[in-house]
Amino acid sequence: MAAEIHSRPQSSRPVLLSKVEGHQDVVSAALLIPKEDGVITASEDRTIRVWLKRDSGQYWPSIYHTMSSPCSAMAYHHDSRRIFVGQDNGAIMEFHISEDFNKMNFVKTYPAHQNRVSAITFCLTSEWVISTGHDKCISWMCTRSGSMLGRHYFTSWASCLQYDYETRHAFVGDYSGQITLLKLEQNTSSVITTLKGHEGSITSLWWDPVQRLLFSGASDHSIIMWDIGGRKGRTLLLQGHHDKVQAICYIQLTRQLVSCSADGGIAVWNMDISREEAPQWLESDSCQKCEQPFFWNIKQMWDTKTLGLRQHHCRKCGQAVCGKCSTKRSSYPIMGFEFQVRVCDSCFESIKDEDRTSLATFHEGKHNISHMSMDISRGLMVTCGSDRIVKIWDMTPVVGCSLATGFSSR
Repeated sequence: MAAEIHSRPQSSRPVLLSKVEGHQDVVSAALLIPKEDGVITASEDRTIRVWLKRDSGQYWPSIYHTMSSPCSAMAYHHDSRRIFVGQDNGAIMEFHISEDFNKMNFVKTYPAHQNRVSAITFCLTSEWVISTGHDKCISWMCTRSGSMLGRHYFTSWASCLQYDYETRHAFVGDYSGQITLLKLEQNTSSVITTLKGHEGSITSLWWDPVQRLLFSGASDHSIIMWDIGGRKGRTLLLQGHHDKVQAICYIQLTRQLVSCSADGGIAVWNMDISREEAPQWLESDSCQKCEQPFFWNIKQMWDTKTLGLRQHHCRKCGQAVCGKCSTKRSSYPIMGFEFQVRVCDSCFESIKDEDRTSLATFHEGKHNISHMSMDISRGLMVTCGSDRIVKIWDMTPVVGCSLATGFSSR
């Protein structure tokens, strides 16, 4: 169960500080305890564990609590030391952790869902515990009475949740690839809008209430930034991962986005620059460069006595083009394309070498990452996943902050 300690070489990449091992199954959530050398983990092995760093430098479990069902989600409120644990059976259990983090007392059980809990958030001002689940709903319950206040149902599994505590707006991502923005009232809710842009299920969300930006990661390997506060409703597409994006965290002070994917990829995106919005793909019956018909355009094929061509799209201009008119590939980071994508030949000529300079850094976490959490004030990150290992990282070499002073200018 002991953690493995690593030296801290000087580098411009994340530094692995510790590995915490001991779980018997997938670690579904891990959180760093603010202002403490400690980690709280929840696992499919039905345990909640609090790991504290000992004088030896190793992490050992100070609390080891077994639940009745696998643990699927967790929320921790440090000021009140209240912890909410979602389970596979749909229940959420609340505990109170002692000041020395050596004891955990059961408070109450909330019958929040009929199926696996996927995400939880706790709002102290309203005393609500808000959660999403695989029973296709978001529920909000009163933590004083333990009673259900309201539920809203979706057409598919609700997979992730973000909440604006001031305005009581909830963002819910689901398995259909849609994000729903809801306004929660005491006993009712209203749908404000739905956001559609991903081609795969939504796996992670991050809401920044200061800039009013929503970031979504999905199984289509991409991240979309939605400008909720801006009147243009601008969206930016970020493509640099090669597997589903499992976790995201936006650091508002340094305008950086940290994302993790299932193949262990860790990306740090520079959002402090003016980026270009990816164009909408244009539809056409023939190539918009050479005017050759696409294969479904029977009339033009007959009239010109030519074989139809396959349709492609240039990622830079969005035009519908044939293979002969889009033979080149290029990265275009200002539009979010960090690896090479199809562009038409004329757009390829317009892209300068300096336009291909990466606006993100990519690092290898060397384990399957299904969940990530950051302690932004200390520049620390914790990752966990199906390999049952929890890793604690020093992110200060890549996110422009220092452990001593919090954040410093880059």
